[in-house]
Amino acid sequence: MSAYHPLTAEEAIQLAKSLPGRFPDHAELQCREIGDGNLNLVFHVTATNTADSIIIKQAVPYAKVVGESWPLSLDRARIERVALETQHSLCPNLVPKVYSYSDELAYTVMEDLSEYTIMRKGLIEGNAYPEFAAHIGEFMARTLFYTSDLGMNQQEKKVLAGRFVNPDLCKITEDLIFEDPYRQSANNNYPDNIEDEAEALRSDAALHFEVALLRHQFLTHGQALLHGDLHTGSIFVTPESTKVIDPEFAFFGPMGFDVGAVIGNLLLNYAAQPGWSKDAQTLAERESRLLQMAADVWTHFERNFRMFWNDDLLDEMARTPGYQDHYVAQILKDAAGFAGCKMIRRIVGLSHVADIDTIDSDSARENAQRRALAIGKNLVRHHRHIQSFEEILSLVKESSIRNEVSQ
Repeated sequence: MSAYHPLTAEEAIQLAKSLPGRFPDHAELQCREIGDGNLNLVFHVTATNTADSIIIKQAVPYAKVVGESWPLSLDRARIERVALETQHSLCPNLVPKVYSYSDELAYTVMEDLSEYTIMRKGLIEGNAYPEFAAHIGEFMARTLFYTSDLGMNQQEKKVLAGRFVNPDLCKITEDLIFEDPYRQSANNNYPDNIEDEAEALRSDAALHFEVALLRHQFLTHGQALLHGDLHTGSIFVTPESTKVIDPEFAFFGPMGFDVGAVIGNLLLNYAAQPGWSKDAQTLAERESRLLQMAADVWTHFERNFRMFWNDDLLDEMARTPGYQDHYVAQILKDAAGFAGCKMIRRIVGLSHVADIDTIDSDSARENAQRRALAIGKNLVRHHRHIQSFEEILSLVKESSIRNEVSQ
């Protein structure tokens, strides 16, 4: 019989006390549950009169955002923990350290990042993060290259991939990103004033064709170990530092999915800026900064990825002239398409983003929703023909202008 049960705050404290060397022997510990996500409990345990602290994250056997009617496997806690350990081994400065875990109780004890800000919150506040693009570009290049057939022994990769079979959370992605927005679904969630946009999504056969191609990539193309949910709510930042958290959606999939997730979330914040910027100058500065950040993410990813390829390639056939360029070009195409799909689902699907939903003005919020959908659809429609990131930026700007004209 399983010993699993949701932890109480007192049990979290006792667990913290049992960790060797983590807290002073006679420290008085305090605990509060801070989980505001869709799937888990998160306990913040601190010691009175010292700076010592930890995070305990525990999976619950259902999706919190819906309730017990949506059951989920607790094995996702093991998947997240192994992903954190794998990513930390490759990028120790960019991923929190795991201190302890229990697969039976589905919890992971890890480094506390309370001094950091959730990136989504920081972007909404208009903050700049000048090191972010370099950090996340390196994170993606390292974690993707060194868990792929390019940078890892192919047989060892197959064994590792077997540890990341993640059907429950992949099913969430498959449904919420690649299916629900394009049909009538109980999971969809959008206001009545954009019903015309939702209907347009459901009736656009040409768009459906492009989404079907991207969905096929997601289902079948196991290039590397993905984070699987790499949005700005899963990244903690300061102006000087970046930490990537929450890889419970990790599985072996197409590299462009992680790259596209980051870019798509930056573009969601871009789409929301008219609702957050107090004047035309602020708006222009923030929009320019966000587009440059998105471009820099790709630049740093590509630069690092090509460097790792040139220095550490294990696949001899991949040394064939022209293959590296072809491979990287395909990641860019995939990233553009996946970014668009991510943007679309965040407007009409089950789980939205605070960048847009918390805009006070009804008209500005609706404009941001329509702007995000215009950008997302344009990226999806044209992703297979993109040759450079400059073309992505052109599609974004073109979509924004068309949206403004139609208002």
